[in-house]
Amino acid sequence: MSSQQNKCNSNSFNLFDISWEDVLFPKLAIHLSLKDSFNLRCCSRTSKKFIDESFRFKKVINFAGNNSTNINLAFAVLAQNCHKLERLYLAKCEWLVDDLMLSVLSRNKRLKVVNLNECVRLTPLSLQPIIINCKQLQVLNLSKCDWLTTGTVDALTLHQNNIEEFDISHCSTIGERCLVIFFRKMNKLTILSLAFSQSVTNNVLIQIANFCKSLEHINLSGCSAISDQGVQTITMGCPNLKSLMVQHCPGVTERVLAPLRGRIHIDRPTQCYNLLGLAQRLRVQV
Repeated sequence: MSSQQNKCNSNSFNLFDISWEDVLFPKLAIHLSLKDSFNLRCCSRTSKKFIDESFRFKKVINFAGNNSTNINLAFAVLAQNCHKLERLYLAKCEWLVDDLMLSVLSRNKRLKVVNLNECVRLTPLSLQPIIINCKQLQVLNLSKCDWLTTGTVDALTLHQNNIEEFDISHCSTIGERCLVIFFRKMNKLTILSLAFSQSVTNNVLIQIANFCKSLEHINLSGCSAISDQGVQTITMGCPNLKSLMVQHCPGVTERVLAPLRGRIHIDRPTQCYNLLGLAQRLRVQV
């Protein structure tokens, strides 16, 4: 073969002639940022095909707080091509609607972590595939999702039993009865946030203490219906408890908190601590 022929052959060789499955996907594609992936996707038909196929191996989508222009179009592409997702972070995505959510969920049944905090445009319909199909689900965050209904939580109770972290802070539509039944089933919970929920009563805390023995962190801030009795039941029934959040809980007093200080983290300072801080501020002003 002549040197000219060798030169022609070398010129016809390009990046995409390298094995995709063995080299480019595991060695190149996984290191591309989302922006880089979409920039490369625009270069040619081959690069578009390469990037779309590389999304099949993607395990994490993190669009949390991303409300930039046309981000919904990028998500639609991912939803079409991602088949092995394990973690989905979409908190505060104002553009996220049921159709987009259902599109990604229809192809991904291995999800372990789903964060939909403050996704205000969704409805309970978007959670149905997660509840029924994602049997490996461990983390579900739904803070400030006013669309969450008692029926949805009842469905979670029926179909899920591996949840370790659960957040329904500021969800005002969930009733006490629903929570009582739910916590009887969730015996693997380690992190729980029920902040500013008026449906959280001492009765709910008793169920948590009786059935959620692995609990390590609980946020009860703003739960005005609870009292010392419920908190004491939690601390006695959950031996692994490491932190307790009880800011803005008028029914919870130092009588039950004082013996816990030094053993677990409590977000609310003692009265002495408050007085010390006031004295220090007065000295600074003088």
